[in-house]
Amino acid sequence: MKLNLRETIQPGSLELLARQLVEGFITGLHKSPYHGFSVEFAEHRLYNEGESTRHIDWKIYGRTDKLFAKQYEEETNLRCLIAVDTSSSMFYPADTRAKIRFSAYVAGALAMMLSRQRDAVGLCLFSDKIETLTPIKSTPTHVEKLFIHLERLIENRTKATSKTHVAKVLHEVAENIHKRSLVVIFSDMFDGDNTEELFKALQHLKHNKHEVIVFHVTDTETELLLNFEDRPHEFIDMESGDKLRLNPADVREVYKRESDKFYKALKMRCNQYKIDFVEADVRKDVNLIFQTYLIKRSKMR
Repeated sequence: MKLNLRETIQPGSLELLARQLVEGFITGLHKSPYHGFSVEFAEHRLYNEGESTRHIDWKIYGRTDKLFAKQYEEETNLRCLIAVDTSSSMFYPADTRAKIRFSAYVAGALAMMLSRQRDAVGLCLFSDKIETLTPIKSTPTHVEKLFIHLERLIENRTKATSKTHVAKVLHEVAENIHKRSLVVIFSDMFDGDNTEELFKALQHLKHNKHEVIVFHVTDTETELLLNFEDRPHEFIDMESGDKLRLNPADVREVYKRESDKFYKALKMRCNQYKIDFVEADVRKDVNLIFQTYLIKRSKMR
């Protein structure tokens, strides 16, 4: 199934689309790439008589003639917070709103996949502040509520102009998640002049032991390459309302150089911090982006 982001997603159909995407992926994969955090060895302790011998370290016994048992960190199911940027730039292009539709669709598919594994999932919707923050839970009724929030994003045609402050929100998220979690971010990462602060916020999440995935959601042709017809256009900043009239040909090379500089810096920092970086060009097949990434991740496990 291929979803064209220019097509209308009917009210109530997002959950069905997400289910179809997840089932199509799981059919071809035996093991999910999102199945809890691994159980890790913590330390040795003296074996107590009467306990199961299952975790005795026989190598140490052979060297010391003493019985020690391996102690492991408690096994937990995965906890995931899905964070979706809902600032005005995410509703671009105005006619299709493909960026927010992509984000809602893939976020829904992830929530569906995690809930099927009985993992806990929560949703954070944000612009320059956190607008919605749900608990991280695994119950079916909770997941249904997440889909209601995501469908409202798609259906919202009168969203008030809102600016972006990704860095501020991610710092807040890092401080408020008290258990190790997977944080999945859907954003164009346009944060004004706060580039270094944005990188610090991503590092903050990693410093707090969270696993992080960034879906960098863009319309690459127009937002990164400025590929518009070479004639005068009026460009309107979706977050500030500022207007600028110019011919794209006059600024294209400079624009491309600056956008490429930011894109490479973002990708490099994610690589340095061991954050998964997913190029999400909304002009490409949504299913292909999602499934290619999951297959890649499954092979890394």
